[in-house]
Order: sequence, then C-alpha cells, then structure tokens
Amino acid sequence: MGSKNILYHIFSVVRIFLYPIALLYGAIVWLRNRLYDAKFFSSIEFSVPVITVGNLSTGGTGKTPHVEYLIRLLQYQYRVATMSRGYKRHTQGFLIADNQTNALRIGDEPMQYHMKYPELVVSVAEERMIGIPALLQRRPDVDVILLDDAYQHRSVKAGLTVLITDYSRPFYKDHILPFGSLREAKSAYKRANVVIVSKCPLDLKPAQAKEIENSIAPMPHQKVFFTGINYDTPYNLITRQQVDIRKKSIVLVCAIARPEPLEAFLKTHASDVHTLSYQDHHYFVTPDLEEIKAAYDNWQVTDKIILTTEKDAARLYLHINKLTAWGITIAVLPIAVSVLLNKGHEFDTAVLQYVEAAVMENREMMGYGGE
Repeated sequence: MGSKNILYHIFSVVRIFLYPIALLYGAIVWLRNRLYDAKFFSSIEFSVPVITVGNLSTGGTGKTPHVEYLIRLLQYQYRVATMSRGYKRHTQGFLIADNQTNALRIGDEPMQYHMKYPELVVSVAEERMIGIPALLQRRPDVDVILLDDAYQHRSVKAGLTVLITDYSRPFYKDHILPFGSLREAKSAYKRANVVIVSKCPLDLKPAQAKEIENSIAPMPHQKVFFTGINYDTPYNLITRQQVDIRKKSIVLVCAIARPEPLEAFLKTHASDVHTLSYQDHHYFVTPDLEEIKAAYDNWQVTDKIILTTEKDAARLYLHINKLTAWGITIAVLPIAVSVLLNKGHEFDTAVLQYVEAAVMENREMMGYGGE
C-alpha cells in the first residue's frame, strides 16, 4: 500500500471517531438557532442598512473580494463602513482604523480594506451588536454597514444576507465540524437572501450553473449567483507602480487558505514559481523574512521578483522599512470577483435597491428625508 493510501486510510478511520463529536456540536448549534428562531434570543435590527457577507464553512470561500465588490459598488453613492472581528489582531474591543493603524491592531483583511479604500470607514469588533452602535456614535454619517464574516452572528438582524460557498466544495457536499468544515448545518443556508457560488471557472456553462442551483434548492426568497476570480495588474508594494510579471521568476510568498489557484495562474504567466507557503493569516516575523530573503538570494535565476497577495501584503507591511532596505521588487497581486453568466447587473440592482430603500427610510425617520 502506498504512503498516500495509508494516510487516506488513517484519515478515514479518524473521521469515523469524529462523527459523534460532530453530532454533538451540530445539536448545540441547532439548539442555538432554534432559540433565535423562537425569539428566545433577541436579534437587534438597526435603522441603517446592514449587509452581512459570510459562509457556512470555516474559510477559503473568498469573502474578502466579495466585500470589496460591494465597497466599489456602493462607495460613490453612500458613506460605507465595514465591520470585521479582526481575526488574529493583537487588540480587543471596538476600533476604527486611522492613520496609525496596522494589521496587528485591526487584522489583515480590515487593513487591506483600509489601505485600498481611503474613504472607507473600517472598523473591528468581536461583538457586532455592541460594535454597530459604537460605530454609529463615532461616525453618524455612515449610510451602510458591511459585516464581514458574520453569517453566524445572529444577534444582529441584517437587512440583506449574502452567503458564499466555494464552487469546488459547496456546502451541500460538506459536513459539520469536526467531521467536515461546516460551522452549522447545511439547512442554515435558508437564512440567506443571496447565495453566491464563488471561485467558479470563468467559462462556467449555464447548464453547469443550473445543476448547482438545483443542488442548492434555493428558497422562493433567495437568488443564486455565480462568481469567478480575476487577477488584476500587480503593483510594487513600496512604490505602488505597476509590475510586469510576465516571464519573471517568482518567489511566491503567501499565507492563504488555498494557494493552488494562485500558483496555477502564475505558472501560466511566469517563467518559474517557487512558493513559500505559511499558515492562513500568518504574521511574518524575522525568521520568516530571513527565509524569504534567502530563498530569493539563493535561487540561481535571472529576472526574479517576490510576489505576494494583498492580504499578505497587509501583514508584510509591518516590516516595510526592512523590505525597502532589501532593494528587491516585491509585487502585490490584487484579485477581484466578477459575476458570471451576464448576471452582474441583476446582482448590483438587488443590492442597490435594498440599500436605497433602507437609506431613504432611515433618513425619513431621522427627519430630513421627506419634503
């Protein structure tokens, strides 16, 4: 028996023992949801429009680029704020990003938003029901709030809930933790207003989409959309100037859940790719920087650069002085999502109609939206 078959056999046996734990965990989550449904636990609804973006699985579905899509859609008409828990930040409580903010204070994904969208109000709070009032007290000019990774935060009742599931591992084929990667039962998808199947092939066929939609079995109140990832023009981490990665030898530095799609993309454009992969959301320390520099220096090729993702760049930026001193091109590769099958206008309209109606209602309640 080969080593891969042995590992698979061991994993299969271990999963059997995890099943009872998954049943217990699932029962606890089910009870919590039923108590919310029965209004034993209360959910707070705010007058300002709130859009939740989240998933059922433990990560890797592409929430961040979808939040950025919403930011770009809304930012020219409304004062937009984001609120995240600030995963792996070194602070606690409610914070709003300012000129002194870094990834250690608010987390890498909020820092990414802060670096890319200067007009955006970026905030973090573990408890959204406490964080939202604090945000509105500090920034009463905020028109709409995007809650990042808050599908399970039922203490806040969002006006529009967006659930994202990965094309390669949709929730309906997954299982609850720790037997699988779902945070709650598959049936929890019914709470969403919009279900997005993310990371689809850009040439997804309508028949394939229809088959997936049938498997999801959307409720009458739900719409299903399909999105794909587009890689944008790389830029220099230090100078912000565009970087051409074609025919380059790339040292890829990444700490993301699934680096394989990124590696595959780079291999179609670069001469060669050498990957240094770290745990998701990893904060780089001095030994890591030494490893990165050594990998670059010891690679006996010409025309080489270091490349990283925007999320990783937010953490690498903590060492900007040392990276600048290297005198090496460090490129950042942005990603963006596109709505497939010519449904972009339909998706945008659904979001904008909700926000417009909610903003008008809020302004009328505040006494300055009417005649």
